Amino acid sequence: MNYVLSLIKEIVKKRKMIFDLGKADFRKRFVGSYFGIVWMFVQPIVTVLIYFMIFGPYGFRSEPPVPAPYVLWLVPGIVPWFFFSEALNTGTGCLQEYSYLVKKVVFRVEVLPLIKLFSCMMVHAFFILIMFGLYFCYGWMPLMTWIQVIYYSFAAAMLALAVSYLTCAIHVFFKDMSQIVGIALQFGMWMVPIMYDEGMFTEKLPALEMVFKLNPFYYIVVGYRDSMLTGNWFWERPTLTLYFWGVTIVLMLAGLKVFKRLRPHFSDVL
Repeated sequence: MNYVLSLIKEIVKKRKMIFDLGKADFRKRFVGSYFGIVWMFVQPIVTVLIYFMIFGPYGFRSEPPVPAPYVLWLVPGIVPWFFFSEALNTGTGCLQEYSYLVKKVVFRVEVLPLIKLFSCMMVHAFFILIMFGLYFCYGWMPLMTWIQVIYYSFAAAMLALAVSYLTCAIHVFFKDMSQIVGIALQFGMWMVPIMYDEGMFTEKLPALEMVFKLNPFYYIVVGYRDSMLTGNWFWERPTLTLYFWGVTIVLMLAGLKVFKRLRPHFSDVL
């Protein structure tokens, strides 16, 4: 517990440095590219269009469980997933990427996953604005619960950070971890009802509803849709809220414990 408290104090103390390094990491992604920041939007937008064509009115017609166009139901589910997967992917390799900082004795390496997370949050903020704009284009008026997207973004960030502490520490010694994370994310995307309505399965097998809810990211997807479409607040799902934060805290403590144990050996391997 003392380790966690000292880490929190260090993060607060060096918040400006984390902010500056996060901005630098954000800019570094597009250095040397002709289209620069445009590439930040191209892949996610193309992905949304592909799923829209497959599951939308011109494809398999996966009807959303709320009276809304399919694309307005799809986007609040896929936007947080883009954020989570990008944060976890980049966070996993952050110690390798910033090996020159890891080797510095005075540098607190625990802040490196936070730098990657902050960089991804800047991208995520752009996509939230695009999501709002899409709703306006469809003639939807803003709901009070739209502000709740900030809370669910924070929840997704904490879940990504918790897992990143574990994966980045292991990645230093086991480079295949990045490939394992990538495959797990591809598989995991289909384990959460992002593109499809869970009712397609739970109507035939009601027990699957509990299986879906065991995935902590289910809370994020449902929360974004509650915020954007149905106007429900997070405290209206008390069981899911307590379960999500319980799992996230356990993952965070486990990740930090592994990170702390392996940290003395990072500079020997990098």
